[in-house]
Amino acid sequence: MQEYITLVQLQQRIRGAVDGSFPAPVWVRAEIHEMRDNGNGHCYLTLVEKGSGRDLFSAKVSAVIWRSRRSLVEAAFRQGTGRRLESGMTVLVLVRVQYSEVYGMSLSIEDIDPAFTLGEVELARQRTLERLRREGMLDMNSTLPLCRLPRRFALITSETAAGYGDFMSHLYDNGYGFRFHTRLYRAPMQGPAAPEGIIAAMDAVMADVEAGERYDAVLILRGGGAVADLACFDDYDLAVNIAQFPLPVMVAVGHERDTHICDMVAARSVKTPTALADLIVNAFIEEDASLSSIADRLRSSVALKMDNLRLRLEQAGRRLAAGTEVRCRLERNRTDMLLMRMRKAVSLRAGNELNGLDMLKLRVVSGTALRIHAESGKLDMLELRIRKGDPVAMLRPGIAYVLRDGIAVDSVSALAPGDRVDLMLHDGTARCLVESAGCKEKSGR
Repeated sequence: MQEYITLVQLQQRIRGAVDGSFPAPVWVRAEIHEMRDNGNGHCYLTLVEKGSGRDLFSAKVSAVIWRSRRSLVEAAFRQGTGRRLESGMTVLVLVRVQYSEVYGMSLSIEDIDPAFTLGEVELARQRTLERLRREGMLDMNSTLPLCRLPRRFALITSETAAGYGDFMSHLYDNGYGFRFHTRLYRAPMQGPAAPEGIIAAMDAVMADVEAGERYDAVLILRGGGAVADLACFDDYDLAVNIAQFPLPVMVAVGHERDTHICDMVAARSVKTPTALADLIVNAFIEEDASLSSIADRLRSSVALKMDNLRLRLEQAGRRLAAGTEVRCRLERNRTDMLLMRMRKAVSLRAGNELNGLDMLKLRVVSGTALRIHAESGKLDMLELRIRKGDPVAMLRPGIAYVLRDGIAVDSVSALAPGDRVDLMLHDGTARCLVESAGCKEKSGR
C-alpha cells in the first residue's frame, strides 16, 4: 500500500518550513493592489509585484494590518509622508510570514517605512519632470503673451476649495474700484480623480472660447493641504494639458513650501490664491500710479509752457508799445521840421505884394501842411489800434482768459461741475474748481 500523509500533516510541515525560514519579521517591497476595511477594525490588503505588463503580476499575496497595530502604523506613515495609504502605492513593509492550515499563507504587517515611499514618490516626480523636459513642455505655456492688465478669467477650482473664497474677496474687494470678470469651472482639487476633472474643466473652457467667450487667462486655484492631497498636481497628463493649453495658465496651489510640476509648466505660478489675486490687482495699481505720474508731469509741463508763453507775450507787448511810441515820435519830429522849413521858405519869399504865382505857391504849401497833419492823424490812429491789439493790454482788470488743461474755453457749455480751470488775469493765474456750469437761457418770441 502507498505511503501517504494527511492534508493536515502536509500543511503542518509547510507551516513548520515557513516558521523555520522566517522566524523573525522581514522587510518586503511591494505595491498595494487592493485595500479594504473590515468591520472588526482590521485592514486587509493585496500586495503584488508587477511583471513586464501593468496588468501582469509576478507575485501576489494577502496581507493584513491587525486592529491592534493599525492606528500606530497608519499614523506613523501619514506623519512621515503626509499621505494616506492607498492603492497603487509602492511601499516597504515589515511583515511577519504566517501560514495557516485553513487559510494558507498571509503576511501580517507590523510597520511601514515612510522614507522609502517618499523616495518612490520623488523618483516618479523626477521621471515626470525629465519626460516633460525631453518633450519641450516645461516652457511652452510661458511663451504665450499675457496682457499687462488682465481682467477676464476662467477659474478652475472647487467652490469648497481652501483659498477660493479668499481669492474672490481680494480680487473684487480691492479698494480701488477695479472691475473684473470671472467664471467658475468646477473640478475636484485633490485625490486620484483631480487630474482628470481639471482636464475636463479645461476642455469646457476651450469649448466656451470657441463659442465666442473671451478670457485673458485660466486660473487653477487651491489652497494648502496635506502632501497627499496635493500630489495630483504632479500628474503627467495634467501637466501636458497645461503646457499645451492655448491660453496662459496661472497656477496658485498649496503653501509656501510646496512646488508642483503644474507650477513649473504654467505661464505664471504663485504660492497661494490670495497671492495671485494680489498680483492681478497690483498690476492695475501700478498702472494707475504710472498714469497719475504722467498726468502730474503733463500738468506741470503745460503750466510751465503757459508761463513761458505769457512772459513772451508780455515782452512782445512791451517791445511793440516801445517801438510804436518811438516811431510815432520820429514821424512827428520829421513833420514838425518839414513845416518849419516850409514856413521859413515862404517867409523869405514873401514881399510887400504877393503876385499870383506866390499865392499859388502859398496855397500849395498850405495844402502840403494839411496833408502832413492828416498823415500824422493816421499815425495816431495806427498807434491806438496797435495798443488795442496788445495781448497784455487785453488782460486789464476785470478781464480774464479761461483755460482748461491748457486749452482756451470759449463757452460755459464746455465746462462741467468738478472741472479744474485756470483764470489768466493781467497780473497772474488762478487755479479754480467749477462748482456749477450752465448756459444762460435766451428768451424768444
